[in-house]
Amino acid sequence: MSPQTYDVLLRQAVRDLSDAGIDGAPRDARLLLAHVLGMAPGRLSVVLPDQADPAHIATLAPLIQGRANGKPVSHILGRKAFWNGEFEVTPDTLSPRPDTETLIEQALKRESSTILDLGTGTGCIAISLLQEWPRARAVACDISTAALDVAARNGVAHGVAERLTLVASDWFGAVTGRFDLIVSNPPYIAVSEMAGLSREVRAHDPQLALTDGGDGLGCYRVIVAQAADHLVPNGRLMVEIGAKQGAAVQALFAQAGFGDISCTQDMEGRDRVVAGTAPQPR
Repeated sequence: MSPQTYDVLLRQAVRDLSDAGIDGAPRDARLLLAHVLGMAPGRLSVVLPDQADPAHIATLAPLIQGRANGKPVSHILGRKAFWNGEFEVTPDTLSPRPDTETLIEQALKRESSTILDLGTGTGCIAISLLQEWPRARAVACDISTAALDVAARNGVAHGVAERLTLVASDWFGAVTGRFDLIVSNPPYIAVSEMAGLSREVRAHDPQLALTDGGDGLGCYRVIVAQAADHLVPNGRLMVEIGAKQGAAVQALFAQAGFGDISCTQDMEGRDRVVAGTAPQPR
């Protein structure tokens, strides 16, 4: 066999992923090759003309095969970029989505010193906010202790561990105190919609983080009903929602007495974040 360059190796990887029906095959192939070579994807052009190391060829092959079989790049690499950092991802956590950055953008419009993140998963929301607000402190809870272990490691990696308290809790069950800001990206996929999700999501994201097992609004009913008891006066509640849930979740906010209710769209024009201000004490 004639010597194979990294350029030829990359082209073949792109073809293999494209033939498997993977959207974004060129991007994913570059990410995986860069991972094997231990360099930033933007620097691949420097080495593409070079003869490929057989060890690199052997290492890349199962990664490309895994992606062709539907395994997300984030689960292959064990990390995912979000906001201004990279977060460890495991099968116990939902892989951070760019859509969730809309929640960060909205939260940053008014600084908060105390944050509660419900269903934290990787911890990406709480940790990103703590990095933006160096004097803030956060409590992040999750029903999954395995997910909390991941969030703990991410907190250390991003230098905010001393300001991040992790609590095993089913929503507010083990949470005490009041907060300036409560944020959450809860499971919002209706059980009837699960079959329509991509194979990457169905097979690799934890079902507990995807669906409430009902109509997709169950978690919002719990969060909105109890949030006021854990917010300071004029405190804010912000939740990520599914694209078709804006009206229903805003109605829940209104029924619970929240004011200044808003629904913000993501970069693709889909309803993504519902926010409101705590009801005035009676």
